[in-house]
Amino acid sequence: MATISMRIDETLVNEARSAAKAEMRTVQAQVEFWAKVGRAALDNPDLPASFIAESLMGLAEPPEDATPFVPRSAASTGLPA
Repeated sequence: MATISMRIDETLVNEARSAAKAEMRTVQAQVEFWAKVGRAALDNPDLPASFIAESLMGLAEPPEDATPFVPRSAASTGLPA
């Protein structure tokens, strides 16, 4: 992947540093994630940003680590989905 240097406001970098630590990402990966969420939010103004962020994190999750979806109706009846 090609990289470029950019000037980013120091306050934003410090906020990214804090968020990156909590999310176990690099500062660069955190800024990239925010950019992807922002772009997707602009492309889908009807979706909440939290839904977009969670969807992007889910897409990045390795398939073997994914939790299978079980509909509430199946979970409450004990029947297989």
